Amino acid sequence: MSIEYQEEDVPHVLAVDDNLIDRKLVEKLLKTSSCRVTTAENGMRAMEYLGLKENQQQNSINGNGRKVNMIITDYCMPGMTGYELLQKIKESALLKDVPVVIMSSENIPNRINECLEKGAERFILKPVKLADVKTLRRQLTKC
Repeated sequence: MSIEYQEEDVPHVLAVDDNLIDRKLVEKLLKTSSCRVTTAENGMRAMEYLGLKENQQQNSINGNGRKVNMIITDYCMPGMTGYELLQKIKESALLKDVPVVIMSSENIPNRINECLEKGAERFILKPVKLADVKTLRRQLTKC
């Protein structure tokens, strides 16, 4: 017997990574865990998708903003790092409560602590594994 979910019942995750392979891996793992996934190749595209403009007041969103239940982003990306994206999201009155997960292939304690102090929900080391995604999925269910 299969359970049918309304689209609103399925958590929507925005996955941001400049590396196509990593982005596709995260997307596949999230979909395997019954999440709806939107991907972006960099922080600026993610901000566009969320309706944030770099020069816009941080407490407003333009009409194109979309609702997501979680954002998972790579730390090191050209143009705008995952840390900078995290800062923009946490400065937005409308997005500040959306959990942000940072992922990186580099295990640098200062970087990890900096992200967590700025409001990241978690810091995951790459490659992202199914167990990581299952933990995130359980967390989304609690929200």
